[in-house]
Amino acid sequence: MTGSILDRLEEGIVLGDGGYLLALENRGYVQAGPFTPEVTIEHPNALLALHQEFVHAGAEVLQVLTFYASENKLAQIGYSGRLGDINRAAVQIAREAGGESTLVAGDICLTWKYEEGSAAAADECRRLFDSQIGFQMEKGVDFFICETFLHVGEALLGLECARSTGLPAMVTLAFEGPNTRDGKTPAEAAKMLEGAGADVVGANCWQDPGFMLPVLEQMRGAVDCHVAAQPVAYRCTEEEPFFTRSKGFPDKLDSYKLTRYEMGDFAARARDLGANYIGGCCGCEGSHIRQMARVLGKAPSEEREWSVSLDNPQSATEAYKHLRSESD
Repeated sequence: MTGSILDRLEEGIVLGDGGYLLALENRGYVQAGPFTPEVTIEHPNALLALHQEFVHAGAEVLQVLTFYASENKLAQIGYSGRLGDINRAAVQIAREAGGESTLVAGDICLTWKYEEGSAAAADECRRLFDSQIGFQMEKGVDFFICETFLHVGEALLGLECARSTGLPAMVTLAFEGPNTRDGKTPAEAAKMLEGAGADVVGANCWQDPGFMLPVLEQMRGAVDCHVAAQPVAYRCTEEEPFFTRSKGFPDKLDSYKLTRYEMGDFAARARDLGANYIGGCCGCEGSHIRQMARVLGKAPSEEREWSVSLDNPQSATEAYKHLRSESD
């Protein structure tokens, strides 16, 4: 597959990758709580391996690991002087993992500095975004993803900075409830972002598939541009409608994990609702992306010949299938 992200979206659904920070926290490379991505320079091989896992699973885009790689977040853990190193390394590692056929998306995210109605806060957000974007552009990305914004106002600032590069831009919001923190419905938010020049709008993170699908449906009905959906692979409830509110966050989420088949079902339903870019976020690992690839008809060729013998089983799979057939 060749071409820009927009060319590929015109050809059909594009499969994104999964989540990085929580997956690397599970592996012991990221600190739960701050979730900053110094792993890009401290343990680059761990990140490279996870990128490669997603590519092997069928991902057609790799998102660089620069979520929270902004000056204010890195300063919390003593890495403010490594802003450029961390952002540049993230792009370089994704490029190495993806090869020639996989697109690499630059990344900026919510800053926790946004204040509605504050011009000074808006300027600070722009400064933080521009710093990251500049370092990522040095290594070269194919388009930008502006992600996990709780306020449409901050998402619009991120979009403004991303569009200044001349590259395509995708903007995705995170929802804690039916509306954004600044009171916009998914439909209203999508229209505002499309009107400001976003090539792709959508939702990511915070919500599981069940909570994200209604958001996706509203967005798809409101805009003509491409729509993206990347839910978490952690189960949410009416009492805990987004995973960062759950009692298991940040490092006791094992029992909340969705199966690969639940994420595969989401991919099918998102496709049927008209999503153009489908992937996962926190908790979504290679097995989830592989099942999504299968459902979307993008399955990597990984099945090998296996001579099954139910009469003379040589694995538990054969043995217990044989036992089940006898009891039927």
